[in-house]
Amino acid sequence: MTTMPLRNTATLAWRTLVQIKHNPFELIDFSVQPIMFLLLFTYVFGGAMAGSPAEYLTFALPGIIVQNLIFATMNTGIGLNTDISKGVFDRLRSLPISRFAPLAGRISADVIKQAWAIALLLGLGMVLGFRIETGPVAVLAAFGLLLVFAMSLSWLSVLVAMLASAPEKVQIFGFVVFFPITMASGAFVDPSTMPGWLEAFAEINPTTVLTDAVRGLLSGGPVAGPAIWSLVWAAGFLVVFAPLSVRAFRRRV
Repeated sequence: MTTMPLRNTATLAWRTLVQIKHNPFELIDFSVQPIMFLLLFTYVFGGAMAGSPAEYLTFALPGIIVQNLIFATMNTGIGLNTDISKGVFDRLRSLPISRFAPLAGRISADVIKQAWAIALLLGLGMVLGFRIETGPVAVLAAFGLLLVFAMSLSWLSVLVAMLASAPEKVQIFGFVVFFPITMASGAFVDPSTMPGWLEAFAEINPTTVLTDAVRGLLSGGPVAGPAIWSLVWAAGFLVVFAPLSVRAFRRRV
């Protein structure tokens, strides 16, 4: 009996992943968009920010990975809201499956997509000149930290999906909330160059601490502090938004 929810979750996660075969456009947000951001930030801002695209890439690639990860979590909410709007959840509810497997399945599938996007950005970054200064263990730790953070933040996306009336509203919420959070951070510039009040916000911004942790794991530098704070933020997102999402899910379906 205890394995039934896990099997249900795995089945529904596979359902989401298999859809890519029939609709490759589902990978646009995890493939084309990351590549676009990487190329634009490197070659448009690189010379002005660091003197050369190569120098800026070394600093900015971890931030680009984190920014893309944060925005991509909204795809979980958009997908769930779309399924609800199309009546998919009504059909699933009539089946003998775990009640919350659709939520866990969607999150699990999107975390796998996130892993693909991280690997894509890191691989392309290395082609463009980024060099990993640490070892395989540190790289795997960076992947793990990013995916844990993505999984936790996805619960905010789930909550928005349960409250929003249409997928477009989930997307709008993501842009309005995540755009200032990712830009007002240390992902793309040193926070010390910002006005004092904005620097104070950027220093505690989850985007900044996660970027610093990934930067340390890939290029060397402080890791323990930023990684711990990243996990604290992730735990906070999970503790706050997971119960609220489950409650909203019960009311919605």
